[in-house]
Formats: sequence, C-alpha cells, structure tokens
Amino acid sequence: MTKVGSFHNRVFAAVRRIPSGRVATYGQIAGLIGSPRAAQQVGWALHLLEKRPDPTVPWQRVINRHGMLSIVNLRYAADEQANLLQAEGVVVSKKDDVWFVDLEKYLWEPKENPRSVERG
Repeated sequence: MTKVGSFHNRVFAAVRRIPSGRVATYGQIAGLIGSPRAAQQVGWALHLLEKRPDPTVPWQRVINRHGMLSIVNLRYAADEQANLLQAEGVVVSKKDDVWFVDLEKYLWEPKENPRSVERG
C-alpha cells in the first residue's frame, strides 16, 4: 500500500480493531484516535482505500451515527457493504432503499483506553 499520513494510519489501525460481527461509527473512530471532531475526515481516509486497497482494513464495519450505511465509493456500493456485514453475522435491513444496522445490538464498545490507538 502506498504511504499515507499518520492520521490515515491511525484511522486504519482503529478500524482494524473492530471485531467481526460489530460496527463502529465514523465519529467513534475519530474519538478513538484522539480527533473527536474529525468524523468526516475518517470517512475520507477510508475512501482512500478505493484507490489503494488494503485487505487488512475492514472498512465495511464503519457506518454513520444513525446506523446507516452511508458509503460513497465507486468501487463498492452500499449493497456490497451490506453483504460483507451480513457475512459477518450483522443483521442489515433496508428501509426506503437505505441500509441500516441496529447500533444498540452491533455497536462495538472497546474496553481499553481510547487513546491507546494513537500509539499503535
């Protein structure tokens, strides 16, 4: 993978920690890496994976704060993200042509100090 900035590397490290069968929000990832107001930048970092794929980063596990799959990507559509999550055991339902995940059931809640990702 092409070299990217430290912000992106921290995003990728945090996303790698999300266990299979769980999801996290863009804002949650931003907070975990010590940039709580950078939810949109987390999305842009993950968008870089379109041009520089890294199979070790489970991008499909990151969704918006409402539980909605809000991917904007030419390589992968929300349907593909839904399929990947379903393969991990996450129930994804479609309402009005939009995919949703129940955050109360599937939201990942890391137990350790959130700032530990910054050092990783």
